[in-house]
Amino acid sequence: MDQKTQDPVDPGESVALAGAVKTTVCARCGAAREGLPITWTCSVENGSRVYFCDGCSRANLRSIESRLDSAWW
Repeated sequence: MDQKTQDPVDPGESVALAGAVKTTVCARCGAAREGLPITWTCSVENGSRVYFCDGCSRANLRSIESRLDSAWW
């Protein structure tokens, strides 16, 4: 019989499991915060979500608005 399977969880997403809070890490400078800070920027690059802290986002705002991948910064 066909059984419906659950969709796999995207590895780049921040997910709370059994009360544990996942740490989000800035892809640019390595800064880490608990959970998913609302001031951070999320980008989808090569099919994966990457997060940038507010400092890195501010420093590279022009490139982000031009939709350049972080490799070009």
